[in-house]
Amino acid sequence: MSAQKTSARRTKPVSAVGAFVGFVGFSALAGLLVTIGVTPAIAVAGVTTTSTIGVFESLPEYIELGDLPQRNEVLAYSGGKPTHLATVYDQNRQELKYDQISENLKNAAIDGEDKRFWHHGGVDMTSLVRAGVGTVAGGGLGDSGGGSTLTMQLVRNIKMQQALELPTQEQRIKAYNEATKVSVSRKLEEMKLAIGLAKKYPKKDILTGYLNIAYFGDQTYGVQAAAQHYFGKSATDLTAAEAASILAIVQSPNTRNLSDPKYYEANVARRDVILKSMYAQKHINTKDFKEAIASKPADYVHLTDPTQGCKAAAGNGSQFFCDYAVQVVKEMSQLGSTQKARDAAWRNGGYTIQTTLNLDLNNAQKDLINAYAPNTEARLALGGVLNSVEADTGRVLTMVQNKNYNQLAGCGTEGADPNACAPATDTGINYSVDERYGGGEGFQTGSTFKPFTLLNWLQNGHGLGEIVNGTPRPFPSFNQCGSPVGVTYTPKNDAPGEGGNMTVENATYRSVNVSYVNMAQKLDYCDIRKTAESLGVHLAAPRETSAEFADDTSKKTTTSVRTNASFVLGTNYIAPLTMAAAYAGIANNGTFCRPIAIDNVTNADGKSLGGQEKDCTQAIDPQVAATAIYALKKVMTIGTAPGARTADGFDEFGKTGTTDEADQIWLVGATTKVATAAWLGNTVGKQNLRYVYGPNGAYAGSRTALWRQAQTIVNTQYPGGQFADPSPAAIRGNSVAVPNVQGQTPEAARAAIAAAGLTYVDGGVQAGGGTPGTVLSTNPAAGLQLSKGSSVTVYTTDGSQTAIPEVTGKQIGDAQDALADAGFTNVSVSKDYPKGNGDNECLVAAVDPGQGTAVSKDTGITLSVYGNKNGKSPKGCR
Repeated sequence: MSAQKTSARRTKPVSAVGAFVGFVGFSALAGLLVTIGVTPAIAVAGVTTTSTIGVFESLPEYIELGDLPQRNEVLAYSGGKPTHLATVYDQNRQELKYDQISENLKNAAIDGEDKRFWHHGGVDMTSLVRAGVGTVAGGGLGDSGGGSTLTMQLVRNIKMQQALELPTQEQRIKAYNEATKVSVSRKLEEMKLAIGLAKKYPKKDILTGYLNIAYFGDQTYGVQAAAQHYFGKSATDLTAAEAASILAIVQSPNTRNLSDPKYYEANVARRDVILKSMYAQKHINTKDFKEAIASKPADYVHLTDPTQGCKAAAGNGSQFFCDYAVQVVKEMSQLGSTQKARDAAWRNGGYTIQTTLNLDLNNAQKDLINAYAPNTEARLALGGVLNSVEADTGRVLTMVQNKNYNQLAGCGTEGADPNACAPATDTGINYSVDERYGGGEGFQTGSTFKPFTLLNWLQNGHGLGEIVNGTPRPFPSFNQCGSPVGVTYTPKNDAPGEGGNMTVENATYRSVNVSYVNMAQKLDYCDIRKTAESLGVHLAAPRETSAEFADDTSKKTTTSVRTNASFVLGTNYIAPLTMAAAYAGIANNGTFCRPIAIDNVTNADGKSLGGQEKDCTQAIDPQVAATAIYALKKVMTIGTAPGARTADGFDEFGKTGTTDEADQIWLVGATTKVATAAWLGNTVGKQNLRYVYGPNGAYAGSRTALWRQAQTIVNTQYPGGQFADPSPAAIRGNSVAVPNVQGQTPEAARAAIAAAGLTYVDGGVQAGGGTPGTVLSTNPAAGLQLSKGSSVTVYTTDGSQTAIPEVTGKQIGDAQDALADAGFTNVSVSKDYPKGNGDNECLVAAVDPGQGTAVSKDTGITLSVYGNKNGKSPKGCR
C-alpha cells in the first residue's frame, strides 16, 4: 500500500514531510526485521535495510530484569512480639511471583496489550506492520498502537526504572527522557533488547517482570501495589473487571488511574476494550463478561491511601523514632560496604527492619508528654521529649516528643527551613537526636552535665566527704590539657544566698554551681571532657575546631564538647538521647553501651543479616560509678527533685538541669535497667519556664512528676534492682595512681596493682600488638588517680595486631614496601585519585585505616594516591 493511497483516505490532510518520516521510520524497522529473520519475511513496498543493519548491530543486545524497588517494612515490639510499625519505600511496590498473580491479570495483560505474546520472539511483526501503517497514515513516528509487545514495554519500563535510580536529579531527568522519547532509534533499541530478553528469560518471567514493574498511576508501581491501593485487596484475587481496570491504566497512568472519579470514564473506555479482547480469546465466559461490562468503577474501587514513610507509622507518636531508625539502618554495613551501595540497597528495598522500639511504652509516654507539654502552647515555642534507653544493651525503648511529625520541606523551596510551612503544632526536627539523624543543634543541658565532673573527681581519688567551698567568687583560670587557661569566671548559684563549705555529696544533691566549679579547679577540664566522652557525650551538631577547644585540630569540624570556663555547668548543646544513654552507662556499673535502634535486618530473600552490634565498654570503674550513684540517689529524695522516686520502690538516681535563664529544663535518671531523659524547653527564644504555667503547674516545676510517671511506665516491663553500695573507702576517697604495667606479664601486673592498693580485674584477651600474653592496656589508663581499692581492668594482648606505619607523603612504591615490611598482606590502591599539583603526583595522600592504628596483618589497607592535575591516574609512579 503506498503512502499516497493511505493519505488519500484520510479526512484530514497530512504533510508530505511527516508522511515521509513515518514511512522511512517504519520501512527501516520492518526491513531490518525481515533481513535479520526475526519473523517470516513479508513484502513491504520500498523497504531498504543496508543502513539500518549497522545501527541495529551497534545497539546493546541484553538488558537484565534485575531487582525492582520494593517496600521496606519497619517493625517494633508490642506485647513482647514483633509488630508492624511502618512501610517505608522509595517506590510503592511489592513484587509477586508468577503463581501469585491473578489469572485475570495475566490474561488482561496479554489480551489487551500483546495477543501473540506466547508465540513471538519479543517483537511481533504483525503488530509492527499494523502500527507502521498507522504511523504512515498519521504522518510521523508516534507511539499510538506502537507495535510494542509486552517484552518491548518491559524493556522501556526497565530503562525508566534505571533512570529513576541514578544519583542526581539532572541525570534522572535526562535518562528518563531518553528512555521515553519517540524516535526510530529508541524503537530500534527496544526491539533489540526485547529480542535479547526473549532469548534469555522464560515467557513467564517476562510477563511477571512486566506486571511487577509497570507504573499504575498515583505513585503505585506493580500490580500488587495497584490492587492494594485501588481495591484494598491482593493482586492474587482480582475479578475480570478489576484486572482489566488496572491494565487499562498502563498506557496513560496519569489520566486513567482510579485515584479520582474524574478518571473513571477514560478508564472504563479502555477497560471495556480489554474485556472484549479477553472474551474473544475465551478467557472469560459470557456471564462474567456481561457482569464486568455492566459494572462501574464505583462498585469495586475502594481507595486505600499508600502508607508511604514514617508519617503513617503505627502507634502513638512513633514517627520520629521510625525516621531515626530508617536513617540508622542506612548506615549499617549489612546493606553494603559503601554509602552508595547502602543507599542503592535501601532503594531496591525488600528489607524487614526489626527495631528496638517498645510500642506499648512509647504510646503511654507520648500521652504523657502531650499532657505535660501541649503542642498547642501559644505563649512560647515549647518542646518536650521523653527517651528511655536499656542500660545493659543501649537499646532505645522509647522516643517521643510533643510536636507532631511533619516533614514539610519549606513549601518546596530548596534549602528552606523544614518547618517553614508546618503549623506550630508540628515539626520536622527530631528533638531527641543529633543533627545528622534529623535533629537540631541540641539543647544546653544545665546541671545534668555535673555527674561527669563528679565521676572525674572520684576517678582522681577524691571522695564524697571532701569539703568544697560553694561561695560565689571569681575564678581567674582553669586547667585544660595540662596547662592553665587565664580566663576570669564568676559563676552564680541558682538559689540566692547559697554557698559556704559543704561536702561534695551535699553539693551534688543540692546542685550548687560554685562548689562544682571549685571541684573542677582541682581537676583538668580535658579529663572531665574525656570522662563525659567515655559515656558517649558529644555535641548534637558539629562545630568548627579550634586550638583552644579541640585536641585534634587536623579536623575541620568536631562534635567534641567545648571546654570553656563554664562547661562543667552544662553549657554545651546535646541531644536528649545522648544524655539518656550516658546515664544508662552510669547505671550499668559504669559500662557504656552505644544507643542501638535496630535489632535485626532481614533481606528480601528472608535471610537474617543481624542488627546493630552491641557496643559496650567499661567507661567508668564500677566503684566510681557506684559512688557517684550513691550521691545522685539523694537528688530524687532530699535534693533538687524531691518526690521523683517512683512509688514502686525501685532504686533510682538522677540529676536535674536548669539553664541560667530557665529556658531549658531537664531531669535525667535511671534504675539498674533503664535510663530516661525528660526535657522541656524553648525551641526558639528564651522564655523563663519558671513563670509560665501549663496543665500541671509551672513548666519548670513539672519535670519531677513528668519523669516519675515516665519511669513508672517503663518499670512495669523493665523492673530494676538495687544499685551496689560503694565501699567506705570509695566514699572517703584515697588518691592512688594506676601503675604503668604495659608489656608486663599478668603476674607482674597483678603484683604492681596490688602494691598500689588497687584491685586487679582480668579483662581478658584483646587483639593488639606486642608479645602475646603480656599486658596491652589497663582501664583506667596508667597515671590516672583512683581511690584505694578501686578496680583496674587489665587487658592482655594476643599479639595479632601491628600499628600501620607512617606512609603519607611517600611514593606509592615506598609506601607499599613499608607496609609489606610491617607484615601487612592486603594492600590496595584506591582508584579515586585526589587532584595533584604536579609536585605531589604519585605520593600517598591518605591511608585507611589511619596511620598508627593497630590492626591485624590481613586487614585490608587502602592507599589514596595523588593523581594528575585532572584527578586521573598518575603516570610513572614507582
